[in-house]
Amino acid sequence: MSFRAREMYKKVVRRVGGEGKLPAELMASVKNLLPDSKVVMGRAKRGIYAGRHIQFGNKVSEDGGNKSRRTWKPNVQEKRLFSYIHDRHIRVKVTTHALRCIDKAGGIDEYLLKTPYNKMDTEMGVAWKAKIEKMYSQLAQMEVGFFSPEEETKIEQGFEEARAAKREHRREARRALAKQTQLEAGNAGGDKTAEAASNVAGSYAESVTPFYWQQQQCMATILTTKKNA
Repeated sequence: MSFRAREMYKKVVRRVGGEGKLPAELMASVKNLLPDSKVVMGRAKRGIYAGRHIQFGNKVSEDGGNKSRRTWKPNVQEKRLFSYIHDRHIRVKVTTHALRCIDKAGGIDEYLLKTPYNKMDTEMGVAWKAKIEKMYSQLAQMEVGFFSPEEETKIEQGFEEARAAKREHRREARRALAKQTQLEAGNAGGDKTAEAASNVAGSYAESVTPFYWQQQQCMATILTTKKNA
């Protein structure tokens, strides 16, 4: 076990209250799950580097053979990767090697699920892997209801009729509003304006009410279909 893995193991044992409170088999499995890398860059703790770290070496001159120390840093890029479990793009710093591994695995979710815990270099990668595994396990426990093609066609037709009725009622409301504007411009009397406004309000209420009734009826049909299924 490397020094870093040993320190992580001590931290975990300290959190649970000591080695005597847990079985020896469980603590041995915890040791196997810890990362086995010896040195990790500080930058690697804030992204997915897939084992790529800073390299140290010498730059040797061609003539005299003089050596000077130099370093090779990994090619780190900030990318927006799509996560299916989150249903959105997430912004993360990755190396080009990690990006190729993610493409080969089929996405950021698949990469985190397929990579073992002992190969995740940083605590950030371990936390992401545990979080995504938990979200997928919760998704697997959800109950999903399916409809037959005929029922799906009926539900879709009901929504189409509701949307068409909504467009028609909005069109009638706009016409009534335009008529009210014309009456306000043509008549100076307050009684006629108030009467026109009340007529417009009544027509708008009459036009909007059927749409909500149709929407409630469509939702009731969906719930009844689910219960029968």
